[in-house]
Amino acid sequence: MIATKRLLLESEPEAGSLMVFGCDTEPVATATARLAREVMRGQLLRDGWAVLHASAVVAEGGRTVLTFGRKGAGKTTTAVALAARPGCALLANDRVLARSNEGGGVDILPCPSAAALGLGLLDALGWFDICRERLEAGEALHSTQDGRVTEALLAGRRDLLWEGRKELKAQIFPDQFPGWFGVPLATEGEAAALLFPRIEAGAAPAEEVAARRLGDRDFMSGATEDRYPDIFGLLGVDGGGTDEVRHEVARRLAELPHHSVVLGHDVAANADFLAKLTGCA
Repeated sequence: MIATKRLLLESEPEAGSLMVFGCDTEPVATATARLAREVMRGQLLRDGWAVLHASAVVAEGGRTVLTFGRKGAGKTTTAVALAARPGCALLANDRVLARSNEGGGVDILPCPSAAALGLGLLDALGWFDICRERLEAGEALHSTQDGRVTEALLAGRRDLLWEGRKELKAQIFPDQFPGWFGVPLATEGEAAALLFPRIEAGAAPAEEVAARRLGDRDFMSGATEDRYPDIFGLLGVDGGGTDEVRHEVARRLAELPHHSVVLGHDVAANADFLAKLTGCA
C-alpha cells in the first residue's frame, strides 16, 4: 500500500489488481489513466516493441518521418511544422514505439502523451489565440501544465516563460491537435526517414553536411526513462524494450535516409523545406 499526493494505491498481486483511492476525481482519474497506460506499454514491450525518444509525422502511404534529438533540440517544433502540412498527420510527440516487421522495415506506433509547446511556438503557428479562446470558453489544457502558463495565455502574454533554465510550456492533449488546431492524428506508420534538427534564431532552413547517426541515446531504457519510470514494476520488462529488440530496430533504421538540419523561427519556411527534403511535399 502506497500513499502519495492525497492518493492511496493498494496492490493485490495475487489477484492482479491495483486500486486507486482519493478524495478528488481528477487526481484519481489521472493516476488510473497513467497506470493503465503503463500496463499497456508493458504488454507492447513484451510483444517485441522498443521505445524511441523521437517525434513522428506520417505522410501519404504511411511513410513516417522520425525526429530525434535531446530535450530542447527541436523535435516538437519540427514535427508540428511538418504535421500541419496537407497530407501529413502527427503520430506522436517525444516518444514512439518501434518494432521490426516481416517486410524488413520498422513499424511505428504512438506513445500517447501531452505535447509541450512553448508560447513562442504557439504564436508562430498561429495557435496562441486559439488556445486563449478555448480557455476563456471553459476548456482546459493538460493538468500537468504550470498555472503560470495558463495565466499568460488568458492574459495574452506571448513572451517566453522561464523557471531558471527550464522553459514553461503549454501542455497539449493529443486530441486537441485535430480538435483545436486542425492537425490530424495518425495511429500507425512505417519509418521512412530520420531527422536530427537544430534550431538557430535567424537561420534559413538548410541541411547540414555532417549527418548525425542514430545512437543509444535515441532509445529509451528503464535507466533513462525519466518521464514514465516503472515505479510499481508493472512493465515486467525493461522500460524501453529488450537489448535485442533495440539493436534490430537500430540496424534497420540505420539503413534509412538521415538528415541533420538547421531550422530558423519561420515555421512556414521550415515546413516547406522539411516537406521537400523528406519527400512529403
